[in-house]
Amino acid sequence: MTLTDSHCHLGSQKFSPDELSSIIARAKEHGVQRMVTLATCLDDCQQNISIAEQFPEVYACIGIHPCDVHETDSQYINQLTSYAQHPRCVAIGETGLDYYHPAPESWSTDQYHTRQREFLTQHFKLAAKLGKNIVIHTRDRSGDASLRDAINIYRDFADQTRAVFHCFPFSLEAARPILDLGGLISFTGIATFKNASSVLDTATNCPAGSFMLETDSPYLAPVPHRGQRNEPAFTYFTAEAIAQARGESLEELSAHTEATVDTFYGI
Repeated sequence: MTLTDSHCHLGSQKFSPDELSSIIARAKEHGVQRMVTLATCLDDCQQNISIAEQFPEVYACIGIHPCDVHETDSQYINQLTSYAQHPRCVAIGETGLDYYHPAPESWSTDQYHTRQREFLTQHFKLAAKLGKNIVIHTRDRSGDASLRDAINIYRDFADQTRAVFHCFPFSLEAARPILDLGGLISFTGIATFKNASSVLDTATNCPAGSFMLETDSPYLAPVPHRGQRNEPAFTYFTAEAIAQARGESLEELSAHTEATVDTFYGI
């Protein structure tokens, strides 16, 4: 049984560079043989690429998180393009729309969200240009406006690139437009939380081949480690919960989620 943590942040300040070797070793002990680490701003692009260069089990994605768009120069795309062409970069992201966090000082909500949509569109154009897929973040304080807006942007590029909507918190019905466009969703440790049974329901009924597993570490540690710092090894506990809910063995879940990772990231 092998697993992939399809979305983690090994360049986070919550992980010391000195402990990365042991973090990756623990992941492999839990059957997590591959990890995809994602940049969230220009400042950590090189760090994530360097981690992927150092550890053959790790691959990188390069992008600007929506919560960083206000601190990113409008000419960022040239620098991002250079990073994204590195051979260890397997996708564009983490990008997306975040309507949960308030607009920063001196920005109106409309200005902030408009800039996020502009950046997301630019990321889609870059993904299409480079022949890479794209990793999407959406989050709302209430409702699903960011999800709907992101899907609408994706619709314009669905014939050129494929998107995964990571840390998916909604129903299977909400995922249908993504899947119909050929996209994917992915599940974190939230699927193990008792107060988030709807996420496990979605994972239970999601067709094989349409989803991946992730930690989003260092955040969202699954039960039995909820509240602790998350790490790639804990992908195992999310996989265990989803496999049990789906009536599959871990080996069966591994087989189709690993095939999905292979196809999406090309690794």
